[in-house]
Amino acid sequence: MSTQTGPNTVTETERETTTVGIGGAAESTDMVLNIGPQHPSTHGVLRLRIVLDGERIQHAEPVIGYMHRGAEKLFEARDYRQIVMLANRHDWLSAFSNELGVVMGVERMLGMEVPERAVWTRTLLAELNRTLNHLMFLGSYPLELGGITPVFHAFREREELQAVMEEVSGGRMHYMFNRVGGLKEDLPLGWTTRVRAAIASVRSRMDVYDRLVLGNEIFRGRTRNVGVLSPEAVHAYGVSGPIARASGVDFDLRRDEPYLAYGELQDTLKVVTRQEGDCLARFEVLLEQTHNALDLADACLDRIADLPPGPINQRLPKVLKAPEGHTYAWTENPLGINGYYLVSKGEKTPYRLKLRSASYNNIQALAVLLPGTLVADMVAILGSLFFVVGDIDK
Repeated sequence: MSTQTGPNTVTETERETTTVGIGGAAESTDMVLNIGPQHPSTHGVLRLRIVLDGERIQHAEPVIGYMHRGAEKLFEARDYRQIVMLANRHDWLSAFSNELGVVMGVERMLGMEVPERAVWTRTLLAELNRTLNHLMFLGSYPLELGGITPVFHAFREREELQAVMEEVSGGRMHYMFNRVGGLKEDLPLGWTTRVRAAIASVRSRMDVYDRLVLGNEIFRGRTRNVGVLSPEAVHAYGVSGPIARASGVDFDLRRDEPYLAYGELQDTLKVVTRQEGDCLARFEVLLEQTHNALDLADACLDRIADLPPGPINQRLPKVLKAPEGHTYAWTENPLGINGYYLVSKGEKTPYRLKLRSASYNNIQALAVLLPGTLVADMVAILGSLFFVVGDIDK
């Protein structure tokens, strides 16, 4: 064998580092796999780039942006009445809560006090919206694991609550009921009675999820000790909402920084936590929070019944301008912390409006959740993060 070297000569060391396994040797070769960007269920268009060693995930990277609509930039070209429509849509399962955050930010800039009737009605509608959001995931998560029945129950319960939300606002998904200074209009005659009946009906059938889902040994086998998220990772990635609380991070803005009427609902409000941090814990937190949201809605109805007649909004000037300055308003949305950082130059449109959405932070945790797990567990972990892709991409 010649020992001469030249520009085209491959040394033995270089040959070893560039060898690609063939046949049996291929078992030790990493494989890059793209999951998506198809449209899985109601979550939206997401792509995962994962590196596999056999059937075990070595590296995972969420690739986002396929639904990006530039909402934050569009905020700058809409006046303070119009931006409610843009804020409404990023998390299409939490439309009322999205509206709430942005109008609270503008009201804070204006130093505006909202009528008491509007405060309690907003709280009621926010909790009904929370229930609707959670019911979707309580039904769709088992569906992603092969259980088709729970989603039919979930949509039946959702329809009862959607009916009263549609009656009061005119919308089924995008309610557009919040206004700067209060709500669009007062409640229809007899509406509170119909809401009570809907809440009681939904509550009477919530045990279905305990028996049908949590009581199912296959569901428990697919979710227990799978996708364990540590409290350290929760803090590092800014994870919030039910996912954070399932990892033992006991934080809820409704209790820790009360807004709306939550300061007066502390006896009813229950912040649900778990210590396990796995897929099962996340589902259990979501289910218990749904029970508590129904209790909070009933408490709001009791208080609204005792309120004297009064306005439900403030009269606004024809051209609404926020004074120069900046503020940050955040709320406990169904999926986690939703925040709006508003900067005003004294014009009728925001100079800058930065949206901090819950799903955007929560989905980043996949980078630490997926490595080391099996491909078979990927869907269970992905679904347990309860995200909406529009909330990620904004």
